[in-house]
Amino acid sequence: MKFGVAHPEPPGGTGLPAAAPEPALGENAEAATDAAAAKPRRPRGRPRGFDRDQALETAMRMFWQRGFEATSMSELTAAIGVAAPSLYAAFGSKEDLFRAALQRYLEQFRRGHGSVLATPGLAAREAFARLFDALAEGFAACPTRSGCMLVAAETGGLGDATQLREELGAHRASVEAGFRARIERGQVEGDVPADADAAALAKFLSTVVQGLSIQARDGAGAAQLREVLRIALRAWPSV
Repeated sequence: MKFGVAHPEPPGGTGLPAAAPEPALGENAEAATDAAAAKPRRPRGRPRGFDRDQALETAMRMFWQRGFEATSMSELTAAIGVAAPSLYAAFGSKEDLFRAALQRYLEQFRRGHGSVLATPGLAAREAFARLFDALAEGFAACPTRSGCMLVAAETGGLGDATQLREELGAHRASVEAGFRARIERGQVEGDVPADADAAALAKFLSTVVQGLSIQARDGAGAAQLREVLRIALRAWPSV
């Protein structure tokens, strides 16, 4: 039987195992990168419980009640329940958040009242009477007495946000244009005199609605607001 003979250690050996070979250039960096990639990363952006729709609803009501300038970002974040970076990540600047909130208000208004003026078979004067009655009820029933957001948003001013002032003015002009279009439709259908000044009448009615919003913020009740509108409609031209 033969037994293997171990080779003697060369002179000067230490008796310790040979060191592992040095990794090639770049291997350390690649290994570190792989290890870092394997570590779980801290989540960034909005918290998991962030509800964008609810945040927008809260912001809309705050801007509507207090105006743009008087509503601070710290108050918004506190009411919504998120940190400022999360709010900025979701909506951008305060101005962009306001724009999104205003758009939400306009969409809700159109769903609730937008179809009144377009009701088929309804004379123009009666259509405006129904719209104004709904507005009076809505303004008076609002717990915060906020009136119309297109008017209330400028309460306390807009600061340096001149672009927002122009945008709000454009929205109000759009409402006035809608009033004029309905009056002109009445002229075509024969329930508004053909010689009536549709533009002037539309401006008068939109001015009344804006004033109604201020009255509602000051505490006027639904009956008082309806009386104002009833008197305003006396200016309607007779056929």
